[in-house]
Amino acid sequence: MPLTLDRIIAKVRRDTSPIIPIVRLSGVIAASSGSFRAGLSLAGVEKALAKAFSVSKAPAVAIVINSPGGAAVQSHLIFKRIRALAEEKKKHVIVAVEDVAASGGYMIAVAGDEIVVDAASIVGSIGVVSSGFGFTGLIDKLGIERRVHTAGRSKSMLDPFRPEKEEDVARLTALQSQVHAGFIALVKQRRPQLIDDPDLFSGAFWSGARAVELGLADRIGDLRQVLREKYGPAVRALPIPLGSRGWRRRLGMSADAAVSLVEGALTGLDERLTWNRFGL
Repeated sequence: MPLTLDRIIAKVRRDTSPIIPIVRLSGVIAASSGSFRAGLSLAGVEKALAKAFSVSKAPAVAIVINSPGGAAVQSHLIFKRIRALAEEKKKHVIVAVEDVAASGGYMIAVAGDEIVVDAASIVGSIGVVSSGFGFTGLIDKLGIERRVHTAGRSKSMLDPFRPEKEEDVARLTALQSQVHAGFIALVKQRRPQLIDDPDLFSGAFWSGARAVELGLADRIGDLRQVLREKYGPAVRALPIPLGSRGWRRRLGMSADAAVSLVEGALTGLDERLTWNRFGL
């Protein structure tokens, strides 16, 4: 009989050694994780989080983060889910940052009761960004006429095939400011030991070593070292997988699947650019 995760957890509960479930959250944060892409969303991680926090004998849950950020709402939803489970199950939450916890990745990181980083980790980028492309020159060169009909004068706001309007940019900027203010308030609430620095909420990012100095993280180290120090040399890690994600082979691809493939390629490019912002 194969050893399933449920059977492993049942075996763990009979063990007397300290057990720490570990959930690894890696990738760009997005609203969905379809068949042709890998990413983080609440729907994709909540089962693994629930499983990790359900290990009753575990004094803590460890979250390993490696994310350059992404969708603000999904970042906040994952943050809230971790905190809700921690409070419900009375678990200490240890966050370990690998290469990067930036923007939405850092929003998730502050769900931890303590944040451990590598000296060379990239941490911060507490800001909001919206990016896209403008195709007005290209569409003119190709002799293509753009036809859009709306009910509601702002319905086609920031259409990439039309010139930007100042009022549309102002509306977007106001929205970003509101989201940014919420992000700042969340970080201040979870990290009361922050040092007063004018760049702290500017969208800048720092090395892990500097992040500790600023109060964005608690210590430099690695997860294994921290767990052994806190719970003794006999501590055991219990990895909790997120489940199957990413590319799947498809035979006899339908038209919808072909469209998804193209969308996935474009999304992959956008995700690559997101990682590239941090030199990764």
